Amino acid sequence: MARSAQVYPLNVRNTTPPLPKHVQERRPFLCMRYLKTSEAAALLNVSPNTLRAWERRFGFPKPQRSPGRHRLFTHGEVASLRDALQEGLSISSAVSRAREGLATDTNSLIGALVSYEAERADAAMESALALRSLERSVEEVLLPSLEEIVGRQTVDSAAWAFAAHWGADWLRRATRLAPAPVRPVSIVLGDASRDELDLDCCFIRALELFCVRAGANVLSLSVRGVVGISDAVAVHRPNLVVIAGGHLGDDAVARWAYAVRLAAGAMPVAVYRRGPQRARMRTTGTSVLPSGASEAQQRLLELVEADQGGRSTRVTMESPYGIQTGRRTASM
Repeated sequence: MARSAQVYPLNVRNTTPPLPKHVQERRPFLCMRYLKTSEAAALLNVSPNTLRAWERRFGFPKPQRSPGRHRLFTHGEVASLRDALQEGLSISSAVSRAREGLATDTNSLIGALVSYEAERADAAMESALALRSLERSVEEVLLPSLEEIVGRQTVDSAAWAFAAHWGADWLRRATRLAPAPVRPVSIVLGDASRDELDLDCCFIRALELFCVRAGANVLSLSVRGVVGISDAVAVHRPNLVVIAGGHLGDDAVARWAYAVRLAAGAMPVAVYRRGPQRARMRTTGTSVLPSGASEAQQRLLELVEADQGGRSTRVTMESPYGIQTGRRTASM
């Protein structure tokens, strides 16, 4: 008989304790059930070595890592695989069946959004969250569903207008409900997307959500807002600047970036989903982040931690953004 599943914060890199029960009941998608390797193996009635072999061979179930770098499996994935195995299927067939079950969440979300049913879309995401972490639910269900809809319906369609608004709103709600920052990390995110109908907007909101859930303090501002930027920077005191989205041109981005630089001084700079404009940048230090929100978040934290750890970062940019920074030493 397997031991009871342990409840961990969704972001296993965050070392803050689990939320109180009454808070979990009000904010169910902030916590979920995780299983240690031994618990997952017991639920599947196999040895831990067999479970690790399945993970290596099939990539399923896919674990996350605890702060101590131990494997943690989502209960929903393990339960889906167990149910498939109990039907007498081989392990390869059982993995396929379990994955098919997970894929239905994307179809459910797409169906709800193109039918203009916000409550059903919320329910589809709740179903996804029963099987995955919040981060994986966003990357494996929400964002692919939005990409599918904009690909089918075009950005001028009513279906996309509804889906884009729902997606951005869902991500903002999740960000508002995230725990308070616990890292000494402050990021200013310059949003260069067109508006809510720009697919980049949802990817930017996802990156903001992931950074906040990783414990960072994030200030997201449109790069159109240049007047008074020094006041915002003085309050926020950023460690890093991200320029995200490809709609606004180089001139608008350059004005905003220059104003931030005057107010905050030298710091690491990264660009996210700037599209082909990145090819115009001749730089030895500016980081071009991966297009996936989770990978981009990990890279951002690495950049800040390296900078704070005293490893000098030399950035020499000859780009449309007009930012030139020299050697920076860590301030502790």
